[in-house]
Amino acid sequence: MSNLILGDTLVRIVRNANARPHDAPYPDALNRLLPITDFDRAFAEICAWPGYAPTPLIDLPGLARELGIAHLLYKEERHRFGLNSFKALGGAYAVMRVLAAELTKRGVKEPVASKDLADGRWRDVTRAITVASATDGNHGRSVAWGARLFGCRCVIFIHEAVSEGRKAAIEAFGAEVIRIPGGYDDSIRHTFAQAAEHGWFVVQDTATATYEDVPRDVTSGYAVMAREVLDQADQLPTHVVAQAGVGGLASALLAQFWMHMPERPHVIVLEPTRADCVFQSIARGTRSDVQITDETIMAGLSCGEVSTLAWPILRDGAAAAMAIDDRFAIEGMRRFADPSPGDPAIVAGECSGGALGALLALRGQPELRATLGIHATSRILLIGTEGDTDPTIYSQAVGRTAAQVLAAKRVSK
Repeated sequence: MSNLILGDTLVRIVRNANARPHDAPYPDALNRLLPITDFDRAFAEICAWPGYAPTPLIDLPGLARELGIAHLLYKEERHRFGLNSFKALGGAYAVMRVLAAELTKRGVKEPVASKDLADGRWRDVTRAITVASATDGNHGRSVAWGARLFGCRCVIFIHEAVSEGRKAAIEAFGAEVIRIPGGYDDSIRHTFAQAAEHGWFVVQDTATATYEDVPRDVTSGYAVMAREVLDQADQLPTHVVAQAGVGGLASALLAQFWMHMPERPHVIVLEPTRADCVFQSIARGTRSDVQITDETIMAGLSCGEVSTLAWPILRDGAAAAMAIDDRFAIEGMRRFADPSPGDPAIVAGECSGGALGALLALRGQPELRATLGIHATSRILLIGTEGDTDPTIYSQAVGRTAAQVLAAKRVSK
């Protein structure tokens, strides 16, 4: 484990001692856990949704030169289905799968497809079904959007630190939003308790020993991003910086690249130092939870428990884990908004900014870069998980609104 202290802030890096060789095939045990058939089904279904289009894969040559690498690519999920976040792929797809399964139980003989649900074919039945979820913001927005699209009721639980802006964004899709005391993990437990009491269906991305089917669907939806990158990239990445809350996104990307590339990339799992459950799990070699005492600005990553579905994928395939202070997330947001010469300005939220901030923290640190296998020939993929999902927080961090950042971009042309 390496600790880098910059001023009064901290960066932690640990290599994964349990990772399989990079040219090893996707293991049968993992394929039983997250099968390629599930990924293929999710990709085909989501591609048929109204408004689907691959999100941009942006080349950032200016930042690549600054970072001393060959290529820096940014998958900009801000455009995904108008939700400003990659989460649209997971929560909404899981809602569709829950409704399809319930309709089958209620006697529908034919396969239930997204189009039929969105067209209201079974609306008389689905309007009596309620899905529930806990969220820091983006996942709840996706579940609420999916519930509105596919015709069911939605209840979302948020904890006390979730901003009013994110609460309002969820309510805009017609969900009932209920705030409870405590943190994210408390809101998850409350959701399951309320769902059991009222007969609701939980759509959560955190898997446990007794709850894996829905998180598997969420993860399968997230993997659409990796499939798009495989189609979009002229040269495939050697490294991926993958944000981890409970690990769903990171495991989805890792599994999909592992399945489709002859040599999987070095996946660096990124977390805030205040919520580093995946980091601690990789460091200890066993799934470990952490207690969150202070909330991070990277709200979507403020999770203390690793998903049981994600952990075996990350244990066997992640190259390393990295935990950063909030300072670097803000620095990344600002650098995206004020790009290097030749690069476009990008509206990147706190978790997106963290991906770049992690690389910025490694400037002038050749030993740490070598620990992560980062060299002059590296091609690094960053996941732009969200844009300004809370415009107030974004403008406070960057000093400008998203509209001002993009207007400056147009003027510069």
